[in-house]
Amino acid sequence: MFEPVPTPQAGLALRFSRVLASPYARLSLLVLVLACAALAVVLFEPQRVLADGWPVRMNGAGAVALFGLAYGLCTAAFVPRPLLNLAAGALFGAYAGLGAAVGGTVLGAGIAFTLGRTLGQDALRPLVKGRWLTAADGQLSRHGFRSMLALRLFPGVPFAAANYCAAVSRMGYAPFLLATGIGSVPNTAAYVVAGSQAASPTSPVFLVAAGFIVLTGASGAVVAWCKRHRLGNRAAAAPAAGAGPVEAADAAPEPVGAGRR
Repeated sequence: MFEPVPTPQAGLALRFSRVLASPYARLSLLVLVLACAALAVVLFEPQRVLADGWPVRMNGAGAVALFGLAYGLCTAAFVPRPLLNLAAGALFGAYAGLGAAVGGTVLGAGIAFTLGRTLGQDALRPLVKGRWLTAADGQLSRHGFRSMLALRLFPGVPFAAANYCAAVSRMGYAPFLLATGIGSVPNTAAYVVAGSQAASPTSPVFLVAAGFIVLTGASGAVVAWCKRHRLGNRAAAAPAAGAGPVEAADAAPEPVGAGRR
């Protein structure tokens, strides 16, 4: 007949659970998780363990799969992918190393995407304002596969930044993971092949792989510089274009007789 009156402890627990479920609490948890992951990378240097401390007795498909799992976890914790790609090539050769590296790349991207989508999207989406942020969000949301494919093929885009930008957008899991797997192959293959031929740095295969890495890096820097220069010109021209009609109106001659009464 009468509803039970909640006790103060129950009310406090309910309030605490609501605070924990709020978007900003989840965003704070995401920041904490990423900070702990970055600190663990600085303290333990897992890339050195993968490159130098891999057990000699571990080989075959199981070792490749385990390396791919470790690769994914390290990538989600901000370990630089080029180091991991070189280690994959040095440990397993070009073919198996490429499979482990690409699989680990997709796994690490999926972990970061899940963290960003679960813990950060609700809090960060209201902050997506401004012309450029809105355009980027719309591009990723409407054309997810081709946009992410272009970001993965372009060597100058940070891997983690692309993951979390995609997580904040409305891109789906399938196009994100598929574009990541396909788009990361060329650059990853160059590093893996270079790692597999590190013992003979004068071999043609190593020189071709190293040349591809240098060429793509230089091309990315040039394209980024051109984009920045073009955006700067547009930003400088925008105020002048907006002030043009006003200045034209001010400079227009006064009609004859306008000052007479």
